[in-house]
Amino acid sequence: MTAPSSWAGLPTAAADEVLDVLGKAVDEDWSRRAGDTEWSCRDLLDHITLGVTGYAALLILRPTAGYPALRTGSDPGATVPARLESLCVAATLLSHTVRATGPQVRAFHSWGSSDASGFAAMGAVELLVHAHDVARTFGIDWEPPDRLAEPVVQRLFPNAPGGVAPSAALLWGTGRTPLPEHPQLPREGWQWYGEVR
Repeated sequence: MTAPSSWAGLPTAAADEVLDVLGKAVDEDWSRRAGDTEWSCRDLLDHITLGVTGYAALLILRPTAGYPALRTGSDPGATVPARLESLCVAATLLSHTVRATGPQVRAFHSWGSSDASGFAAMGAVELLVHAHDVARTFGIDWEPPDRLAEPVVQRLFPNAPGGVAPSAALLWGTGRTPLPEHPQLPREGWQWYGEVR
């Protein structure tokens, strides 16, 4: 599969990749803690859905400060397949919103007011990095593909070390792994750079 042809295609391309990977683990114990996160694997799916949907909401509402009071109606009893389906819906909503948003639009994010490309990249971070957390938990050998990680790293992680694969740079930038001559960032201390450059 090739890289998405536009920023609008990035969230859905990331979701397609993630759903293929996580679909292999549907019968696993999703109550297990996801990697080094504070969530169970099941709850992490809800976190991803809320985050990706929230990025679409920010582009739609265009606040200059603060986050919207977004309610997704999450069902605590939803099955894992239903939660995976919600990821697809959230990514599609974000992709359509990015496609419909003009280049001059800016919306608040605490890590830098951003444009549509920034929010597309943020959605891809949520999908790719947290899918990596879950995949590791279930012993699935998977890293975000370079074709999806590269635009994310270029847009949100300008200080990422050069000379490494984009997937490694993404996982380093989100505190998941060390790199040669670059110690692992603290899990709670990393952040992306959302401002338009």
